[in-house]
Amino acid sequence: MKVHDLVIVGAGLAGMRAALAALEAHPHLDVAILSKVHPVRSHSVAAQGGINAALGEQDSWEAHAFDTAKGGQYLGDQDAIEALCREAPDAILDLERLGVIFSRDEQGRIAQRPFGGAGAVRTCYAADRTGHAILHALYEQLLKRQVFVYEEWYVTSLIVEEGHCRGVVAWDLVHGGLHAIGGKAVILATGGSGRVFSTSTNAVINTGDGMALAYRAGASLEDMEFVQFHPTTLKGTGILITEGARGEGAYLLNTLGDRFMAWYAPDQMELAPRSTVSLAIGREILEGRGMDGCILLDLRHLGRAKIQERLPQIRQLAIEFAGVDPVESPIPVQPGAHYQMGGVKTTQWGETELSGLYAAGECACVSVHGANRLGGNSLLETIVFGRRAGLRAAESLRGVAPRAISDHTLRAEERRIGRLMDHKGPERAWQVRDDLGKIMSLNLGIFRTKESMTEALGQVRALQVRAAQVSLQDRGRVFNTDLVHALELQSLADIAETIVAGALAREESRGAHYRSDFPRRDDEAWLKHSLARRTPQGPSLSYVPVTITRFPPK
Repeated sequence: MKVHDLVIVGAGLAGMRAALAALEAHPHLDVAILSKVHPVRSHSVAAQGGINAALGEQDSWEAHAFDTAKGGQYLGDQDAIEALCREAPDAILDLERLGVIFSRDEQGRIAQRPFGGAGAVRTCYAADRTGHAILHALYEQLLKRQVFVYEEWYVTSLIVEEGHCRGVVAWDLVHGGLHAIGGKAVILATGGSGRVFSTSTNAVINTGDGMALAYRAGASLEDMEFVQFHPTTLKGTGILITEGARGEGAYLLNTLGDRFMAWYAPDQMELAPRSTVSLAIGREILEGRGMDGCILLDLRHLGRAKIQERLPQIRQLAIEFAGVDPVESPIPVQPGAHYQMGGVKTTQWGETELSGLYAAGECACVSVHGANRLGGNSLLETIVFGRRAGLRAAESLRGVAPRAISDHTLRAEERRIGRLMDHKGPERAWQVRDDLGKIMSLNLGIFRTKESMTEALGQVRALQVRAAQVSLQDRGRVFNTDLVHALELQSLADIAETIVAGALAREESRGAHYRSDFPRRDDEAWLKHSLARRTPQGPSLSYVPVTITRFPPK
């Protein structure tokens, strides 16, 4: 068994920033990262539009905090929001010093563009490839510090002994076989769970693995009912069309040629919060003013030069995947599942309810996004709270001696994998996963009702049984992606159940959670976080208060 001081699961921005922070605090710490893909294939690389920070003279971290609290419909914990926004400017300057090449304005300063729900121009960007620029810069820093990376390893379980997380069990995709990897502390930074829906901006690797690992180990998942649907994904593909396009001045049009956001958010128009824009688009399509399930995103008035300079990837994606050149024609777009506001419940320093286990990034819920994340705050969260989790985990290891770990969890996982390998059922993992996506998209999309969600809950629970009994066509050990897909399916099924259960219980509409049968926000009854804890009967729900500091709900 290999043993490290700190084990980080996930090699996206949150995981990389946690590793660098731990090593900055304690240069001789033995830090290892496990990732089921090569680090620069992590989903952080797909982030397009930008990262928020109050850098300008006309902006402040307090204004950023207010916009974040308001945009999240006051469900975000405001002490955590204050930490996020207060640390944002230094976080951006740190990234610049680490080698991130941001776009520049005419004065040579870091360029910023307007984003939805923001009262100031505060989104820093690198054209429309911001996540790509940051991820590669941080990966260079990992190489410089010679951080050990278990590349293409899939974590199947946390090792928990005497109430303390002491490592992970992981499958080596390249060579095959399960291994126990010990750690005095573990940080989960595995990203989101967007693939629980059939249409999503998320990469196929975003299967909620970290959330499921923590959930099965006894940690609570917080606010799982809040799943953000991005207003603009490319028709029929789920490919993200960045909010940066609207930030640069693109219009949303229905088939009558109307800029319909004037009817829903006349002051902010296309730069209203994402939940507002998605609901507006959904309403336009529902009432017959859409085109084949879409509306149109019009960039033509921006001109070829501006599109090429600031939105080159968007133009390339539209041409290659929709056959539309945005210089000449509007892009057909539709809402798609994009971001999980909920996740593993943590403190501001990434600590979970389980000793020795930390979480950061989209798999965690601090909670700063509340019921609706503002664009540009997700990349910021990975950097600020990835750093904080790395620092706190490193501090917790001072004076902690190595400890022997039993092979109990490893043997249990070997039996579980063995049962999957030996099972000869009629269904494949992809078939069950396809059914899950359809169930969730149909019943837990932009519009939700008690009837649709009750039906979904029964279907998801039946699907969990099917997921445990899928048949593998590949029974080998070397690069068995069939096995990985089966394990990912089990994570998705567990996460789906928590989303449906939380949404069914919350009898109000708030941010990304819109119930047609309870269309209004209800602060008196529902200004509280939901917590889901795993039991043999399914998620057990409880509730805790929201932390309100300087911004009372309005």
